[in-house]
Amino acid sequence: MGGKLGTIWVRAGHDVVFSYARDDHKLQQLARDAGTHARAGTPREAASHADAVLLAVNWPQLDDVLAQAGELAGKVVVTCALPMVDGELAFAHTTSGAEQLAKRLPKAHVVGAFGTVPSECFFDVYAARDQPNRPSLIYYGDHDHAKQVAAQLIGDAGFDPVDAGPLRIARFGEPFTLLMGQLAYEGSGGPSLAYRFERY
Repeated sequence: MGGKLGTIWVRAGHDVVFSYARDDHKLQQLARDAGTHARAGTPREAASHADAVLLAVNWPQLDDVLAQAGELAGKVVVTCALPMVDGELAFAHTTSGAEQLAKRLPKAHVVGAFGTVPSECFFDVYAARDQPNRPSLIYYGDHDHAKQVAAQLIGDAGFDPVDAGPLRIARFGEPFTLLMGQLAYEGSGGPSLAYRFERY
């Protein structure tokens, strides 16, 4: 997910540092393929001068990547990391993965976004970004500026950003991610799936 979004943001004109991969050679190749405004680096290098950090890792890797990233005070941290442990949501009902991350990073500004759509749709959505009726993408957070940054990144990726409210809405958004995964990976239509809200 991070590789695809980073590539799209490079195409949209952003400078991107790709980081935290099991295979450094593949990471370097990803940066080269993304374009001239991309490079590979360590988590600390990726975070140190960034306006926004995308956290797109498996939940069990969270401690390791945060330790390597170092100080994130004042950073906008956009998370699509789903708190899955042994095939189940580790948090639900009274808290969420996004809220737990915000507790871990009290000086950062955490926004939940991008997890509610499968990554297989990203390039198609970006390619159709100039068409009417863009797919929707919900986001949630407690910091106005951070949410504005997230909304810009969502729009740059080709989606229509939908402000779902404060970070606690992740308690509903993270289970919705599982529903989207069920439709994408267990349904008959394939994983390139997005959603759109309409008002009547």
